[in-house]
Amino acid sequence: MTLFEELKWRGLIDNVTSPDLEEKLNQGGMTFYIGTDPTADSMHIGHFSSLLTAKRLADHGHHPLMLVGGATGFIGDPKASGERNMLTKETLEHNFHALHEQIERVFGFEMVNNLDWTKDITVIDFLRDYGKYFNVNYMINKETVKRRLESGISYTEFSYMILQSLDFLHLYEEKNCTLQIGGQDQWGNITSGLELIRKKHGNDVECYGLTMPLITKADGTKFGKSESGTVWLDAKKTSPYEMYQFLVNSEDAKVIEYLKRFTFLDKEEIDRLEECVAQEPHLREAQKALAREVVTFLHGSAAYETALKITNALFKGNIRDLNADEQRDALNSMEKRSLQEPMDLASMLVTTKIASSKREAREWIKSGSIQINGERVKEETLMIDPSHVLVDDMILVKRGKRNYYVVSLTRETE
Repeated sequence: MTLFEELKWRGLIDNVTSPDLEEKLNQGGMTFYIGTDPTADSMHIGHFSSLLTAKRLADHGHHPLMLVGGATGFIGDPKASGERNMLTKETLEHNFHALHEQIERVFGFEMVNNLDWTKDITVIDFLRDYGKYFNVNYMINKETVKRRLESGISYTEFSYMILQSLDFLHLYEEKNCTLQIGGQDQWGNITSGLELIRKKHGNDVECYGLTMPLITKADGTKFGKSESGTVWLDAKKTSPYEMYQFLVNSEDAKVIEYLKRFTFLDKEEIDRLEECVAQEPHLREAQKALAREVVTFLHGSAAYETALKITNALFKGNIRDLNADEQRDALNSMEKRSLQEPMDLASMLVTTKIASSKREAREWIKSGSIQINGERVKEETLMIDPSHVLVDDMILVKRGKRNYYVVSLTRETE
């Protein structure tokens, strides 16, 4: 397959600004950029596919520029739900340096910051040299603005399109950057940048835009949220074990799509895994491959092996075989229930709402369905107290084969 054919097969092309881009991509040698604003101090799993697309282009001989928007971060890209909260200069600076380190370490891309070329632009310069090229009717018909017209949009966020267009213009002029890539929600901003370049340098300029489809779950909702929140690429915010669990629980209906977008596995291997999903979905071989590839790429093989060790220990009920850090990692990823004081097992199950009634709790205990820290318990009068704390203030409760809970004993015995 050519590069363009592979991108299409992997489902990574939503739209392109010109059919000529196909040949350009296949030839290699383009300088392109992908951008993100420092709204957090880590990228998340939703960014990962876009970054991998940039790496696929880099591996084919193109030169990537990673723009972290030190300037556009002050403004905020309009979102459908309403105005963004303005971040402080200190927060943006912290986030910028964190993202710079993360992206450079994981991907090795050349980094650029749009604050470098916008911080000295005066209001008059902005209006005369750039704003003059933007028709208001054109701007309000862009999807990112149109979806906010009824609820209202500030001039600050309305002007974001101009700032991002200025980025493409600057990188074209200073680094011969002729391609911008981004998610499909960036189509309006990308095409606006192309228009600005053409108005400044003529219609025969060879510059392009490419957007990638947003990644969703089977129900159409946004991909990248676990029960505990956003799945981050930073191991301190989402541990390799938590990421492994998130990915290994991917839906059968979506896992092949995720394998195409999130891994470098070839077509032959992904076709084999697709057959496994169809014939033996209970083995979850495709999900395990997805989790292995992503965790290893981001955090290394040792982190993947630790994630696998924790997973296997929990499955076999051998939580005590893990060291304290591994136990903490496992328990922090689970749903937590608070227990204010020691009490008998049956009462604890009801108080923490693991069981709906004392009768249900007693039935579970009697049938051997309840485990405490990996050990089956059949005594409903067993006192759950600080002696049962596994690590920190946490006690692991398992019901049946798949239901795990962490009970946090927040107050010790008088």
